[in-house]
Amino acid sequence: MAKEKPGTLQIKSFADHHVITQPNPLRKVLLRVPESDLDDRIGRAEKALAELSGEFKNWMTIEADRLSAAHAVVLRGGFTTDNREELFRAAHDIKGDAATFGFPSAGAAAESLCRIIEHAPDLDLVPAELITHHINAIQAIVRERTKLDTATMASTLSTQLRGVADEFLLKVNRDRPEHLEAILAPSIIPAE
Repeated sequence: MAKEKPGTLQIKSFADHHVITQPNPLRKVLLRVPESDLDDRIGRAEKALAELSGEFKNWMTIEADRLSAAHAVVLRGGFTTDNREELFRAAHDIKGDAATFGFPSAGAAAESLCRIIEHAPDLDLVPAELITHHINAIQAIVRERTKLDTATMASTLSTQLRGVADEFLLKVNRDRPEHLEAILAPSIIPAE
């Protein structure tokens, strides 16, 4: 089957300018759809998301439980490479999913935990309470999200955890300037 030759370049000359029209080979494969038949993909996605929203709490509970399980393994076996990576992945998944699932404060606490895991020079020297407080905060935010007036308290808790974590990270990284810029960077997690 021979390829059709592309159209030719058209040049229209006017007194003070030229209009050059290039051939568009894709014009032949484009299908025009009447406006009455347009598919509203965004509308369908929003509707599907609304239908799934009842499941979000369950999904976040599963993610928070996964984080607690990873922390329990760290408490039993220490910060081996595998244990560290699983704890980081569990926190990172919460960080990424929390805002979508309606738990932005849990995402902020998870981001703070990720920063500790990423930037602490020696995780064995991180106060165990600092990591435990992050895990407990995420669990509480996910568990108590449905109760009234918890959003403000959760946001305050996440902000305070981030402050304590940053203070710790600045202290232990004072001789590692390559980490200080990342530590001092603002949060990328959406606020409530």
